[in-house]
Amino acid sequence: MRRPRGEPGSRAPRPTEGATYAGPGEPWSPSPNSMLRVLLSAQASSARLSGLLLLPPVQPCCLGPSKWGDRPPGGGPHAGPVQGLQRLLEQARSPGELLRWLGQNPTKVRAHHYPVALRRLGQLLGSQPRPPPVEQATLQDLSQLIIRNCPSFDIHTIHVCLHLAVLLGFPSDGALVCALEQERRFRLPPKPPPPLQPVLRGGQTLEAALSCPHFLRHPQQHLIRSLAEARPEELTPHVMVLLAQHLARHRLREPRLLEAIAHFLVVQEAQLNSKVVQKLVLPFGRLNYLPLEQQFMPCLERILAREAGVAPLATVNILMSLCQLRCLPFRALHFVFSPGFISHVSDTAVELELPGYRGPRLPRRQQVPIFPQPLITDRARCKYSHKDIVAEGLRQLLGEEKYRQDLTVPPGYCTDFLLCVSSSGAVLPVRTQDPFLPYPPRSCPHTTRDPAQSRFLSRVVLMLRERWHYCRDGRVLLGSRALRERHLGLMGYQLLPLPFEELESQRGLPQLKSYLRQKLQALGLRWGPEGG
Repeated sequence: MRRPRGEPGSRAPRPTEGATYAGPGEPWSPSPNSMLRVLLSAQASSARLSGLLLLPPVQPCCLGPSKWGDRPPGGGPHAGPVQGLQRLLEQARSPGELLRWLGQNPTKVRAHHYPVALRRLGQLLGSQPRPPPVEQATLQDLSQLIIRNCPSFDIHTIHVCLHLAVLLGFPSDGALVCALEQERRFRLPPKPPPPLQPVLRGGQTLEAALSCPHFLRHPQQHLIRSLAEARPEELTPHVMVLLAQHLARHRLREPRLLEAIAHFLVVQEAQLNSKVVQKLVLPFGRLNYLPLEQQFMPCLERILAREAGVAPLATVNILMSLCQLRCLPFRALHFVFSPGFISHVSDTAVELELPGYRGPRLPRRQQVPIFPQPLITDRARCKYSHKDIVAEGLRQLLGEEKYRQDLTVPPGYCTDFLLCVSSSGAVLPVRTQDPFLPYPPRSCPHTTRDPAQSRFLSRVVLMLRERWHYCRDGRVLLGSRALRERHLGLMGYQLLPLPFEELESQRGLPQLKSYLRQKLQALGLRWGPEGG
């Protein structure tokens, strides 16, 4: 509630005789030229004076009405004298003259004249080679005039005067600034009371925090760690799913929370269906983390046996997460590959990860590739990738005809860069060779025979390992990246990883070419005239 204007204590105290005014960083002294010395000696004074000089002249028509009876220019009998006083203030040659024009013409002074006077004071102090002396009493009297009349100012005039007073170096805790600031606060509309927030307890608090848009966009690992210590009764399936999705989305490999999710899954096994389980298992595969919970795998096998025919897509997602962990449950596959289920799943991973499996299989015509193109994260962050500069380095080092970029090899795995290499280590033109190894892999996994040239060929795949291919704040490859590299190796391709730390340490293309040359020569590869 606003206090009445006549009530004692509703105004900032007026300065008493002998009061001093301090500029920024320096107290006032009794010297009559103290304000001038502060403004001209302080490092920030030039900027402040520039602000005063660049501030546009204050127009009376933009300041709004006041109890002094302001009228627009040209209107009313007092328009001429009002405008005349403004011109006199703008042309004043000293601070004393400014004060004299304000004090001797009380019937002509309007609210907008005070910011005009303050602005002119700043011009006098900063624009002349030898500024006029400033008497202490002049500053005190000018301040008292403004303090006495500021209750009649409108909000715009108060803002302008406050801004000019700060630029002139009046102290922030002085009488003038405090009075203007108090009037400014009086003009502000009252703030509405904050709405009552519902009381959240336990899992509701966790759910609200994890559902916040800011939290979803910006991973906060310290908060995630604290959530791992929540009481068991606070953890509901929905809260645990939100935590699991957040970990997977932001690549947060937090062991304590992952173990808490695994323990929750084991304890709540009977109450969870496969659609919830697939979301709880997702971060384990994506973050390449096998929990220490001993009942984790037996629990998932029982869930797969129970739910395989109920939600085929959820079952496939669970199997993919387990495949990334290299933990495909051998016994559970007999439940999964049943006649009623088999049309929903691709079993390339089963063929590579479990070569001894002899149960039902998916027909070839129904199989789909797992990684037929660059991963979504690679496409989204292509401008940060090293692929373009590595491609240019290989082009200058080997020639365009001796490598293939982004080639998808059977049964559907995208490679970064692929080279065809003879048994002697020579890098051969890709266009003259079959770049694909036979699938399924044969007994001799790393080579194929070229009947035309009667020699064995091998395939070398250069795999970029970008920063986002790893878990955040760790050196563990994400499950999808590790799975692709592992399967390419199982199919017979020789892998040459290029970690981002090594790529980022190369300064320019010449250093990168030297780095690639060393990497390829370490594998015994040759190219150019000596390589054939």
